[in-house]
Amino acid sequence: MVLLYIIFAVYILAINFYAVILIKTQRDEYGGNDGKPVGDGKLILTAILGGAISIYVSMFVMRYRLNNILLMVILPVIAVLNVWFFFLAFRSGFTFFVVN
Repeated sequence: MVLLYIIFAVYILAINFYAVILIKTQRDEYGGNDGKPVGDGKLILTAILGGAISIYVSMFVMRYRLNNILLMVILPVIAVLNVWFFFLAFRSGFTFFVVN
């Protein structure tokens, strides 16, 4: 059971690290808001997989696509859902993953 906690914690750290790297590479590649915009699909998918908080924070730190109202509304909602699901998973001891 402890191994499952460790694997899940490493997953959370890895997806958040990927989200920050994703924002940084997209901002550097397209020169901020001046260049060709990248589709929101990759950002939203990474947010749903668990990186919403790091995407939202890194967007403000790097000043990347702050005028996109879709991302500014959806990312906090997804972040709250991510925290809630992570809390439920750790609190329940991952019993919803165990098949009887």
